[in-house]
Amino acid sequence: MAASNDLISMTLAQARDALRDGKVSSRELTGAFVSAIEAAKPLNAFITESGEQALKMADASDQRIAKGEGGALEGLPLAIKDLFCTRGTRTTAASKILGEFVPPYESTVTQNLWDAGAVMLGKTNLDEFAMGSSNETSFFGPVFNPWRANDSNANLVPGGSSGGSAAAVAADLCLAATGTDTGGSIRQPAAVTGRVGLKPTYGRCSRFGIVAFASSLDQAGPMTKTVRDAAIMLKTMASVDAKDSTSADLAVPDYEQLMEGSIKGLRVGIPKEYRIDGVPAEIDALWTRGADWLKAQGAEIVEVSLPHTKYALPTYYIVAPAEASSNLARYDGVRFGYRAADPKDITDLYERSRGEGFGAEVQRRVLIGTYVLSAGYYDAYYAKAQKLRTLIARDFTSAFDQCDVLLTPATPGPAFAIGSKTADPLEMYLNDVFTVTVNLAGLPGIAVPAGLTANGLPLGLQLIGKAFDEGTLLRAARAVEEAADFKHSPAKWWSV
Repeated sequence: MAASNDLISMTLAQARDALRDGKVSSRELTGAFVSAIEAAKPLNAFITESGEQALKMADASDQRIAKGEGGALEGLPLAIKDLFCTRGTRTTAASKILGEFVPPYESTVTQNLWDAGAVMLGKTNLDEFAMGSSNETSFFGPVFNPWRANDSNANLVPGGSSGGSAAAVAADLCLAATGTDTGGSIRQPAAVTGRVGLKPTYGRCSRFGIVAFASSLDQAGPMTKTVRDAAIMLKTMASVDAKDSTSADLAVPDYEQLMEGSIKGLRVGIPKEYRIDGVPAEIDALWTRGADWLKAQGAEIVEVSLPHTKYALPTYYIVAPAEASSNLARYDGVRFGYRAADPKDITDLYERSRGEGFGAEVQRRVLIGTYVLSAGYYDAYYAKAQKLRTLIARDFTSAFDQCDVLLTPATPGPAFAIGSKTADPLEMYLNDVFTVTVNLAGLPGIAVPAGLTANGLPLGLQLIGKAFDEGTLLRAARAVEEAADFKHSPAKWWSV
């Protein structure tokens, strides 16, 4: 039996091969992760731990492997963002209003994972209803980044909204995790925790059974230790789904095979509008270094223009809250979720259930969304934002006439201290400045760890691809990964 640390530090691909070769059992592997999660409670990465259930799933996997009936992810322990409905297991969206909700059905993405033999370790923490960039808005408390700056014990944010999943992957509490990305919520936390985060093309993965934030922007994707692991996860997560009319009826290719090969002749676009004031010199230097890495491997570097980029953040923060206002109207204290005690009448029930059940950031976005959809303001805000969204998507179409992928920074800086930006929502929203355009255009994007700051914190680079061309995107991402040779992991301060 391998040492516990050796087991949990494996990549998904390494664990898959070890299981298939009989070098380790799923129960051994799962047990090591269950123990690691127990020791990592200070990180607050999980809302619901399901160790007992995981071990039962692992035993079933071992039996299937013994019979030669193992699936693509047979026996591999994963963490699931607590936005995916899981039948019989509490699903909270990190909100008081859904604090005790136990779904009677399974999300399509998680069902795909279980059908492939994966094991569920638990449900990870997130910003409430996925609204946030730091995982500080959760009703269940903030998640702490496993990384700390050199010579500092200050707790840092893990990014958001998929901060629990990012922390779990970075701290070796799972082989991989699911996330959702509405404006950067997979890529941004992956970048600031030194791991890989892939946001697929809108419609590549079904949204059925994922608690909705903004329906035209939300997309599920994997958070992993390597680009290969992301390819393996996406192959299983992606599917057409009759229960989601926006899922794409396209065959799911073998992404692991597509990521192989040279990038010689690949045209890599550098959008000039992404050079913005106030970004640390380290980010700009890393971006230049990334372009040099790709050029050294035979890629052609071309400057491109995305002229409407400057409107992306305000466009996003009109469209997303508007859709959130509509989606969250269902939480009224009547059918399910939190209900205020002893209401005087139906209006009092609605007002108090929502007022007590939603946190401050969710209330802020619902109010913004309701305002921009209201009579007299719809045309001034929402309709104009939708027109800008079309122009932003058109910019990408034009840019891709000149290149195959785009290379940009993933975040405007490294992880910041817990509490340092909560008083200024606008400063918090700026964390998504490099990522929101991808969601507005429905394109795939991936964050790859590429270096460390002077004080030892991870920084990532982002690659953006053409719609449904995740294969080329993963190939370019692997080229960055190999050149960066990022082998760093956080010191395990939480289990000392």
